[in-house]
Amino acid sequence: MTSTDQARETTMDGWQGTRFGRPEVGATASISKTLGAREVELFSEITGDRNPLHNDEQAAQASRFGGLITQGGVTSGLLNAVVAEKLPGPGSVFLATRWSFRKPTYFGEEMTATVVVERVRADKPICELRTTVTNSEGEICIEGEAVTYTADLD
Repeated sequence: MTSTDQARETTMDGWQGTRFGRPEVGATASISKTLGAREVELFSEITGDRNPLHNDEQAAQASRFGGLITQGGVTSGLLNAVVAEKLPGPGSVFLATRWSFRKPTYFGEEMTATVVVERVRADKPICELRTTVTNSEGEICIEGEAVTYTADLD
């Protein structure tokens, strides 16, 4: 590559000014957190989602789930944290998501949210990610894809 080509590539790189720079295809990041009553309480307060499956132990026990489960928004929120804190990193927001909720998540379960970079645009700070959330048994609870944009924070 000539110095002219390198200069052109640098000026066309839409990732200039992003905190972590342009990620590599195949890069991966995860976070783990145990979810329970506190997270459900906070989410219910913010959203107004007071579904008995999440807040009424007796009703949840009598349901097909056999116990209290966390809202899908609480569990998928772990993916928000991975994207915003680790990969692509600070300044990142979702442009699109497509998630399938495969398995309920129960109070007290440690959940692990993982993103894998599938595609990266050079001209704009946009990534396509494969996303999963698994429980402590390694079972997939949420899986799908997301598209992110990372803002220039310099």
